[in-house]
Parts: sequence; structure tokens; C-alpha cells
Amino acid sequence: MTKQELIEQFAKESRMAFQDAKEIVNTIFNEMALRLKNNERVELRGFGSFNVKSYEGYNGRNPRTGESVYVAPKKMPYFRVGKELRDRVNSGYADS
Repeated sequence: MTKQELIEQFAKESRMAFQDAKEIVNTIFNEMALRLKNNERVELRGFGSFNVKSYEGYNGRNPRTGESVYVAPKKMPYFRVGKELRDRVNSGYADS
């Protein structure tokens, strides 16, 4: 599902104007991104949580040329699925 499809489905199910649904979805996404940028955790109960992991810089290698390259430190968003979502996705499958 794309963001556009999410907005369309949200507008349809809530019987809301497309533009209003778009504004709501964009506000939610923007707020989540802002919180993650500020190293805050975002938790959506029953769905999962988003965190930011920090990675140190390191010396890597260009696989094409073999040349040594410094990779700068970075932060990456990380999603951890919640139990309820995991159970919903796996419902109907035989337990291993």
C-alpha cells in the first residue's frame, strides 16, 4: 500500500473529503518523523514501535574497486512489530 492509497482508503472509510484525509495522514507522518529526528520513541499500541539506532562511523571498502572508504556515522529508523500485529499477520498459519 502506498501513502496515496492509504489516504484514499482513509477518506473512503471515514467519509471524509480527500484533502482533509491527506492533511491528517501527512500530519501524523510529519509528527512521527519529527519525534524520531529528536531521538524520541514512537509507539502505536497494537501495531509496533519506531526507534532510532545510531551507528558509528567505520572504514569500509568499495566492492567494485576495493578502495578503502570512510563511512560516516549515521542514524537509522528502526521498526519493531507489536504482538497484536504479529498475531494478526500470522493468523491462519500453522504454528511452527
